Parts: sequence; structure tokens; C-alpha cells
Amino acid sequence: MVIETRSPEETRSFARKLGEKAVPGTIYTLDGDLGTGKTVFAKGLAEGLGVTEPVSSPTFTIVQEYLSGRIPFYHFDVYRIEEPEEMEEVGYDDYFYGGGVCLIEWADMVRDIIPKGAIHVTIEKDPDKGFDYRRITIEDTGN
Repeated sequence: MVIETRSPEETRSFARKLGEKAVPGTIYTLDGDLGTGKTVFAKGLAEGLGVTEPVSSPTFTIVQEYLSGRIPFYHFDVYRIEEPEEMEEVGYDDYFYGGGVCLIEWADMVRDIIPKGAIHVTIEKDPDKGFDYRRITIEDTGN
């Protein structure tokens, strides 16, 4: 599925709708260049899950836990991971196979440990279509 948005608000709204439909155990991977709107997407997904706390990118902590929503939300930013094995230090499998929803930014860095069935989200810019234009591609990897 491909969605086109033309503002941060539209990107956030689309992600909110995904969050409203999410069920425990859902894993989203999120890839895109710097400045494409990954944090905007994460905020929308969190809103859809009912998270009431402010959401920010967990760049320096690898994972941020949000427990105020209808389902726990675990937001990973693995940009600084050099080897997928480093994810073991944060206990990634407890998050991936627990009862929450995971969002993994820069997921290409740890693609080998992502479970089958994850939903891959890629956000891309296209300057020819405007500064705020985003192409959001959703791929369900199935079970």
C-alpha cells in the first residue's frame, strides 16, 4: 500500500489510524532519510494507541517505553546500533514478543532480528512534489 501525504498533520493522522487498529504483538519497522517525518509518524502511531505522554525520538536510549495507552508502546531508534547483537543488551526479544506494539526506526540496521510478520513502513520525500510531500509505503511481511 502506498499513501501520499502533503503535510506533517496528514502523516500524523495516517499513523494515528494505524495505531487505532494495532493489536498487541504488532511490530512496525520504520525507515526513511533524516527529516522525512519518522518522529511525526511515531507520534501519530502513539496517539492511535492512546498514549498520553509526549513522544520523542529515543536516539540516545535506544528504546522508550510508553505505558499510558490501551496497549504498551515501545519506540526504538537503532540508528546508533553497529551490530544487531547490541539489541540483546536492551532485551529486544521481551519487547518484540511481549504484549505491546513496537516501532523500530532505522530498522534496516537490525533487519536480521526483525520477526516475520512485521509491517514495514518507508517514508520518502520527493522535492518535485513539494517540501511537505511524503510517500509512505506499507508492506506487510505476512506470517
